[in-house]
Amino acid sequence: MAQVLEFKLPDLGEGLTEAEIVRWLVQVGDVVAIDQPVVEVETAKAMVEVPCPYGGVVTARFGEEGTELPVGAPLLTVAVGASASGEESEGSGNVLVGYGTSEAPARRRRVRPATPAAPARDSAANGAPRADAPSAERVARPVGTAAGHGTDTPAASEPVRHDGPVPVISPLVRRLARENGLDLRELHGSGPDGLILRADVEYALRAAGSRRTAQPAAPAPREASAPAQTPIRSSAPAAGVRVPLKGVRGAVADKLSRSRREIPDATCWVDADATELMRARAAMNAVGGPKISLLALLARICTAALARFPELNSMVDMEAREVVQLEHVNLGFAAQTERGLVVPVVRDAHARDAESLTAEFARLTEAARAGTLTPADLTGGTFTLNNYGVFGVDGSTPIINHPEAAMLGVGRIISKPWVHEGELAVRQVVELSLTFDHRVCDGGTAGGFLRHVADCVENPAVLLRTL
Repeated sequence: MAQVLEFKLPDLGEGLTEAEIVRWLVQVGDVVAIDQPVVEVETAKAMVEVPCPYGGVVTARFGEEGTELPVGAPLLTVAVGASASGEESEGSGNVLVGYGTSEAPARRRRVRPATPAAPARDSAANGAPRADAPSAERVARPVGTAAGHGTDTPAASEPVRHDGPVPVISPLVRRLARENGLDLRELHGSGPDGLILRADVEYALRAAGSRRTAQPAAPAPREASAPAQTPIRSSAPAAGVRVPLKGVRGAVADKLSRSRREIPDATCWVDADATELMRARAAMNAVGGPKISLLALLARICTAALARFPELNSMVDMEAREVVQLEHVNLGFAAQTERGLVVPVVRDAHARDAESLTAEFARLTEAARAGTLTPADLTGGTFTLNNYGVFGVDGSTPIINHPEAAMLGVGRIISKPWVHEGELAVRQVVELSLTFDHRVCDGGTAGGFLRHVADCVENPAVLLRTL
């Protein structure tokens, strides 16, 4: 006899709490194998294909393409034992970070079709609507409705203190309660086994707001009548195109805002004669073999400078009130894509030569443009190299990629008049800028780092001392 198992959006790692459905890879009624990718989702870091740990027949999908679901919300249900072969299927026990299926879940249910009066919702979806229900019905459903209660609100009789762990499955529910100062231990959960849902938290917040506004408000003082010619202010929102801050763009906005709040940054810059660096690159590429990119040479210069000034390859631990200097250089580089700005990371950049760096930059750039970067490709950076010269600009004061301590910016390389060996000449000049966390070092260290980078750009033979 077939059993219907529910597959929920797993923890995709790196503290991610939600994901947006980009494309369903299966339809209701399809037969799926264990670990077969069933949906493509976009997180704040990357596009990810999510494999299903069960084999059987898909009986329901949750969420339309473009819907954002929290971690722990159901993705689909699978009738296990109803596969084409008629054999029982088990979970793979191996899905994604923080999610396993080595034991069958205790709760199993059959999927009932939605009705016009009460569109189907899953109690563990924390208020997320069923994708298979008509959109008009989803809009008509009250926000506080939970499965099993029809149009009633969740139970909120008398407060209860949980002695053990609070029964909450979704980080989104915890965050909602925390941001509104709500103690989850005092809530009744309307989900199975007392599970606290998003609807429970929203109802408790509305109830608390109603109590605060129950007292009659004092009448507002009467104002003098305004002259007839005074225009009336409209409370309507300003007209214009509204772009949601979600996915990669939302993650970038959050990180940059946090960087500005927490890091006391400063910027220094210098112009450098890059003529010899360009000649050195041309000479390398003239001898055959893989072509060496300019970005790889700049990265090699960065790692050499960080070896001399390790304070800038660090991060600040404010809880311990310590600056943590890191042994490995994981070099991030800014890449502009159709999905927004991303910063892929080259692991152990300090141990790579120019050829290896060129190949890794090319691989990560192609993956960024194709939208196939993994969360691991976008995390763990210790220093960032930002080549904004590709946009045709000379200088910038970049925002540090939190929690790193510094970022080197490189402008365009352009022909300019320059005094070379005592005479005026036309040289290839580049502007270099360094934004650094003033907590990890003073201006002397930052200036020394930037000057060493400029010296290597002007005379690449300086690098031979560190090879």
